[in-house]
Amino acid sequence: MPRFDSILFDFDGVLADTEPLHFVAWAEVLRPLGVTLDWEYYRDHGIGVDDKELMRVLAARADPPIDWRRLFAEYPRKKDLFRARTLGSPPFAPVLDGFLAELHKTYKMAVVTSSARAEVEPLLVAGGLRGHFDALVGAENVTQYKPHPEPYLKAAELVGGRIPLVVEDSAAGLASGRAAGFEALAIRHPAEMPELVRERLLNGRFSAEVRTL
Repeated sequence: MPRFDSILFDFDGVLADTEPLHFVAWAEVLRPLGVTLDWEYYRDHGIGVDDKELMRVLAARADPPIDWRRLFAEYPRKKDLFRARTLGSPPFAPVLDGFLAELHKTYKMAVVTSSARAEVEPLLVAGGLRGHFDALVGAENVTQYKPHPEPYLKAAELVGGRIPLVVEDSAAGLASGRAAGFEALAIRHPAEMPELVRERLLNGRFSAEVRTL
């Protein structure tokens, strides 16, 4: 089996346990507009999806339907709420810094997210993790969003990866990575990500350096 030359990580739900925080922020700003967002719906239909697309769906489901642009107009406030609740205490596992540092000795790495860079990059900086990544692809860096392959193709291009491993937690993200022609590893929660990535790399008969992870 060919050796991976790079690793492309989704952010929310893979590197950080942020999805519940995104949900709470969206629910809070949409409530005054008469839109109720429950966790089950967000979990099943909102994770890994571009925010504009989520607002289009929620606007169409409203009774009566609402112009989706009214909902998306609340995005700046949602972003501010999310930022305020995460910057002071970035939701990263303590082991993540050392894990990523060790991987980065061997692999080019990137973050590929459907969120805006303004939401993701400050958290990576605050958590001391930004230096582990050679590139960051956010929603504003592409014209087509997950499940389209463009985000992962863009990231692979930026890091010079020909055989990347994609690490994802959502159906849209997994579809995006696979549509780009890359192997995609499914993660259910950030806590299990390091172990699953180690296992996948070890099973691929990689170098002794990586075997020590």
